[in-house]
Amino acid sequence: MQKIGNFDIIINTSLWEINQTSPAFNLNKNDFILSVINGFEDGRWRKSEFRKFIFDNIAQTGLSAEDRDNLYYESPYTILTESIKNLRLVDKDNGKGSEIAEIVLYGIMRYHYHALPVVPKIFYKQNPQDNAKGADSVHIVLDDKGDFSLWLGEAKFYNDIADDRMYEPIKSVFDTISTDKIKKENSIITSIKDLEYVITDPNVRKNVQTILRRDTTIDEIRKRLHIPILLLHECKITNDATELTEAYLNDIKEYHLNRAQKYFVLQNNKQKKENIYGYEHIQFHLILFPVPQKKDIVNWFIERAKQIKEDA
Repeated sequence: MQKIGNFDIIINTSLWEINQTSPAFNLNKNDFILSVINGFEDGRWRKSEFRKFIFDNIAQTGLSAEDRDNLYYESPYTILTESIKNLRLVDKDNGKGSEIAEIVLYGIMRYHYHALPVVPKIFYKQNPQDNAKGADSVHIVLDDKGDFSLWLGEAKFYNDIADDRMYEPIKSVFDTISTDKIKKENSIITSIKDLEYVITDPNVRKNVQTILRRDTTIDEIRKRLHIPILLLHECKITNDATELTEAYLNDIKEYHLNRAQKYFVLQNNKQKKENIYGYEHIQFHLILFPVPQKKDIVNWFIERAKQIKEDA
C-alpha cells in the first residue's frame, strides 16, 4: 500500500472510473477520493502515530514561511512551541477540533501532493485584520515544467459522516470556488511574503504571481484549481477494530466509497442549481480519514497545547 508518513492509503482513485458504468450516479471525471487510515499496535489504534503527525506538521500552518526559515536550526521543540502559540484551540465557527483537521490536511498536502504551503492559515488567522478567512488551506503545487496548480482546501472534524454532514462542507466548497473568494485568496497569496520563501526560483515565482494577479480572469484560474476536502471523522468500524485485517480494510473501503459517492452526488446536484462557470475544470479531492473517538483526540490536543503554551 502507498503511504503518507506512517499512514496507509487504501483508496486513491477517480470515482468516475469506478462508477462510469452506472449512469444513475451524477459523478464527474474530476471527482477523486483519497482514503487514509492509521494502523494498530498491541490491539489498539496507534494514537501515538497520529499525535506525532500533528506535531510534525503544525509548523506548516502555525508559522509563517519566514518564521519557519528563521527557526530552521532550532530544536523541534522550539519550533513546536512557537507554532502552538498561534493556535486558537477553540474556533468560534467550527468548535473544538477544527485546527486538528487543518493541521492534518496540511500534512497530507505536504507528503502526498508535494504541495507548498503559501498561506499558513492558522498563523494568519492571528492577524488582527483577519485576512485568512476563507479556505482552510492554501497551497501551490509545481510541476516539472515550472507551471503550477492552485489548491484551496476545506478541513472538517466530525463525529460522523452521515448524509446530513455532507451539506456543510459542500456549502464551504461552493463558497471557496466563488469568484470573489478565489480573487481574495489570490490577493492574499501575492501580498504576503511566504511565496518568496517557498518558491525559491524567481522565474517560477514570477509566473505564479503574474497569473494570480487580479486582472487574470477567474475562468483561467479555475482551469488550474484543485479543492481538497478533508473529512476527519469518528468511525465505529475503526473504534471496534484491533488490527489491520482484510476484513477491516474491506469494511473501510466499502464505507468510504459509499460516503464519497453520496458526497459527490450531492455536490454535483448543487452545481446544477448554482451553475458555477468553469466548474467542470475544477478537480475535487475528497479525503477521508477515520479515527476511533473524536472526543479523546480533541481533549488530548487541547490539554497538551495548553500545557506547552503555559511552559513556553
